[in-house]
Amino acid sequence: MTSAATADVPVAQARGLSKRYGGFVAVDAIDFEVRPGEVLGMLGPNGAGKSTTMRMMYQVTPPSSGELTLFGMRSGRDARRIKARLGVVPQIDNLDEDLSVRDNLRIHARYHGLGPTEAAERSDALLAFVGLEAKARQQVRSLSGGMKRRLTLARGLVSDPDLVILDEPTTGLDPQVRLALWDKLEALRTAGATLMLSTHYMDEAERLCDRLLIMDAGRVVAAGTPRGLIAERLDPYVIEGRLKGGDDGPYRRLADAVGATAQRSGDRLSVFVPDGRAALERLLGDGVDPDRAFVRPSNLEDLFLALTGRELRE
Repeated sequence: MTSAATADVPVAQARGLSKRYGGFVAVDAIDFEVRPGEVLGMLGPNGAGKSTTMRMMYQVTPPSSGELTLFGMRSGRDARRIKARLGVVPQIDNLDEDLSVRDNLRIHARYHGLGPTEAAERSDALLAFVGLEAKARQQVRSLSGGMKRRLTLARGLVSDPDLVILDEPTTGLDPQVRLALWDKLEALRTAGATLMLSTHYMDEAERLCDRLLIMDAGRVVAAGTPRGLIAERLDPYVIEGRLKGGDDGPYRRLADAVGATAQRSGDRLSVFVPDGRAALERLLGDGVDPDRAFVRPSNLEDLFLALTGRELRE
């Protein structure tokens, strides 16, 4: 990756950034920055504003208000120059299925101003990077979904971008393909790339991201490192009880004792506690079946649900 940015100058910065569609506010006056060489993750339920924010970043959707700058240039006014320095991996693969795998990359490279020789060399290097050399001459329509996703990643890198934006890069992929893509993103990170990605996978966010923005209803409700946010907002342990029609009284009494809230979802009840062992001993002394209660560390999914709620979103 090439980058003209220095360590103390953000690659991208938003201040009061908003997007409205009539009376609907999709993004509501958010502030954030993307720092050189980091992986910034965006989490949020459906409709939180993640994809709209990313579309504003890669100059497809104009902001309604606020300021957005990338590489020191203003969004909209310098859109052409900004796009030249971005790599984009959209949610849905929009490859040309009638072309070969290699030609999809070569044509995209030519679009970005690379000469024929350089375009061919870079395309072949990226096919090797994503493990598709053997498929170079095949039409895209013959590829599996996971292969198409890897090709879309390669296409997003063809211009050697200063910032790569990935909108839910592994959604719908099987675990093996997800792990393969994680390895490629880790390699980019190690090489010093600056990445911004949205995801619904908590393990993906915790594994890949240096910092997180958690969004809900168009607003940023939390920002920080994955472990830092968990430590800041949750007790370190969770007692989980599987009631199966049993009495939840011991858990309610435990919650009252530690000043916590017992959160119930179906037959499962959770209590966040500062001392997992002591809390479990208290429950067992209160008659809880030891096979129906266990202790685990608080995690990013707990934080996400605490901030955005447990109700289903369409």
